[in-house]
Amino acid sequence: MLRIKDPKKSLDFYEKHLGMKLVDKYDFKAWEFSLYFLVSMKPGETLAFTPGTPEAREYLWNTEKVTLELTHNWGTEKEDSQVYHPGNQKNDGFGHIAFSVDDVYKASDELLAKGVDFKKKPDEGRMKGLAFAYDPDGYWVELVKREQSSEDAPDFALSQTMLRVKDAKKSLEFYTSVMGMQLVAERHYGPEKGDFSLYFLCNKNDVGPDVPKDPTDPEAMLYIKNVLYPQSVSVLELTHNHGTESDESFKHNNGNEEPTKGFGHIGYIVDDVYSFCDELEKAGVQFHKKPDEGGMKGLAFALDPDGYWIEIIKRGFDPSAV
Repeated sequence: MLRIKDPKKSLDFYEKHLGMKLVDKYDFKAWEFSLYFLVSMKPGETLAFTPGTPEAREYLWNTEKVTLELTHNWGTEKEDSQVYHPGNQKNDGFGHIAFSVDDVYKASDELLAKGVDFKKKPDEGRMKGLAFAYDPDGYWVELVKREQSSEDAPDFALSQTMLRVKDAKKSLEFYTSVMGMQLVAERHYGPEKGDFSLYFLCNKNDVGPDVPKDPTDPEAMLYIKNVLYPQSVSVLELTHNHGTESDESFKHNNGNEEPTKGFGHIGYIVDDVYSFCDELEKAGVQFHKKPDEGGMKGLAFALDPDGYWIEIIKRGFDPSAV
């Protein structure tokens, strides 16, 4: 979830520039905010419903697609200055969302021709062949190349979210043992290349028997580019800057506190929120909100080792009924 200043500008960007489709919208008058949910669409794919209808609700809360949630607090669009913090400054945890494409250079040229600004073009910086565009709120949008494609792959496929972690060992234990994800690939860079590590995870059900057993194997990263990206599978990228795990005072900004509010959370759909949260509690997981706390019952926000909010929501859940 990303907080946005102006929904018109943000929806135009993600729909017209990145080919996404608004599948549902919620307006909460009591709290004066709206939620917008978008997905990447396959070539020629259409939706036979209108956002806000029961059919849209049914689709949203049962889809296997990666979903981008945008939150608009009413009135922010009238502000003259920037409202939300896009991350990527000192101690910020959230890094970017990423879209996989067949050709990063071609995709970047298309966006540049439409007036999109870039943090990094494909041939700039040390890492060639990938790019970072800016969305209307200044969030970084990475363009990554998928090595294989298919006729069903969206031109721009929402594929990845990157979060920085303080202690890779603790975070990997949380996301694999507690949240049930699988570590697919990892890459490590020494001081001469920035002194950091990258870990790529996805849901266990999204990988096949052909996934490499060793995440350090170069074939593991190729599996992500050849198999997961073309299928628009949701990938969680964890970035660990070496040494932060030894600094007791170090803490990442989680995006939910001023003056660094912007990124909100990642979310998991489960069959039973209450039983899943009971399992999390038994595992020692802390919560920002338990299922029956607050005004919106039946959903929860757990905390990962860095304090990022992890939304736990029921498959088929309809927030408008709360």
